[in-house]
Amino acid sequence: MSRPRIVIVGAGFAGYRAARTLSRLTRHRAHITLLNPTDYFLYLPLLPQVSAGILEPRRVAVSLSGTLPGVRPVLGEADGIDMDGRTVHYTDPEGGTGTLSYDRLVLAVGSVNKLLPIPGVAEHAHGFRGLPEALYLRDHVTRQVELAAGSDDPKSCAARCTFVVVGAGYTGTEVAAHMQMYTDRLARRQPRRLGMRPRWMLLDIAPRVLPEMDERLSHTADRVLRERGVDVRMGTSVKEATHDGVLLTDGEFVETRSLVWCVGVRPDPLVESTGQPLERGRILVDPYLQVPGRSEVFACGDAAAVPDLGNPGKYTPMTAQHAWRHGKTAAHNVAASLGLGERRPYRHRDMGFVVDLGGVKAAANPLGVSLSGPPAGAVTRGYHLAAMPGNRVRVAADWLLDAVLPRQGVQLGLVRSWSVPLDTASPELARVPGGREQPAGTGPGAALPADTGEEPGKNQAREEPTRTQPGGEPAKNQPGGEPAKDQPGSRPPGDHPAPGPVKRPDIPSEGDS
Repeated sequence: MSRPRIVIVGAGFAGYRAARTLSRLTRHRAHITLLNPTDYFLYLPLLPQVSAGILEPRRVAVSLSGTLPGVRPVLGEADGIDMDGRTVHYTDPEGGTGTLSYDRLVLAVGSVNKLLPIPGVAEHAHGFRGLPEALYLRDHVTRQVELAAGSDDPKSCAARCTFVVVGAGYTGTEVAAHMQMYTDRLARRQPRRLGMRPRWMLLDIAPRVLPEMDERLSHTADRVLRERGVDVRMGTSVKEATHDGVLLTDGEFVETRSLVWCVGVRPDPLVESTGQPLERGRILVDPYLQVPGRSEVFACGDAAAVPDLGNPGKYTPMTAQHAWRHGKTAAHNVAASLGLGERRPYRHRDMGFVVDLGGVKAAANPLGVSLSGPPAGAVTRGYHLAAMPGNRVRVAADWLLDAVLPRQGVQLGLVRSWSVPLDTASPELARVPGGREQPAGTGPGAALPADTGEEPGKNQAREEPTRTQPGGEPAKNQPGGEPAKDQPGSRPPGDHPAPGPVKRPDIPSEGDS
């Protein structure tokens, strides 16, 4: 008798955990295939430390083949799912196509940057969802400080030293906290600009920092940021982004060359193409993470609207903690459908949250106990080491080296502005000339000089086949209008031009929280 075929789409928190758990439960009694655009699982919570130069990029990239025994990784991005034919169609990194047949399907495609219909944002802002975006941000911020130090124009210097982060949730707060410390260190090393002080702004329409978390965590994070000089503005967002800066909703125009977009995430647009019922862009599933009417299909993570049994009528939020636990429950239920064990509904217990604020500062409430300062910092780093499925020793070594050695502030020049557009269905891949997307630092785009301003790929084909999607639903009190479209040819000041207009086929998609 042939072994059943299990296909898992996506190797984020949910997909990776599902693959690892299924490998253990089935013990080679099933063919397990994991389809993902990269050959690693990205430990997203430590990404701000990559931008700040604390961790080397590979530390947060956990090898799939090296940590998932009995699982066959396939490099590619799912283009469509034929649930009647039980097949998944995908495109590999070199443009080839393939098809995977399944007896059980686990849909764990995750999420992408959330867009809002604000003029200029898609052209001038960059998100923070993958390694390419983190590497780009580090290079861009480093370049702005260095250019400011060498400028004789005080106005230009001030604009280059002003950095705006939109979204005071988990990601935006950590990005602002870590990068503020990073730019302060860079500025102190610039001899021609004594007293130059970078300015960081953190904006959100919410009434407080970390609005989805405990108020004590919020208060701690707010206090630490303000003590460091971060300009925290609640009830304020961006009304328009331009080449020279951003217009805020309170009417102030802030001259800046840097806009970091951390307003949240929305499900991968592939979810809508399945034709299944959706809840705010996420595919509806039952408490066992099965798609109603499709007993062979399971969905988990940010792609799934999973009923919250502890709060009837609500769905679990799109967080890494839930995605990690979804993956385990989905794996048990897939195994149960094959006669291995019993299925179980998804239930969770809130274990608390940790927020790394850089240095020894953090905010944490493990098991409901509120902590701040060095104790919270120790708990936060201990939690991340325990949660990481690999690279623990290397991460700890980087932390130790950062504590005793000066941090390096150099531009690597591997990722350009046009390589990481905000409006993309693949934030984990950097766009390169010739129409293909590859992990940061690889392919023809990596070899281009960082400071020539030369148009790359001048004699190459300009068409880039990739999925596109309109912006998400406007947040409360945000201006309406149509979502801004991706225009890789547009760029923030100080960055290099894109390889020309990009034509991409449209696929229906859904914006969400």
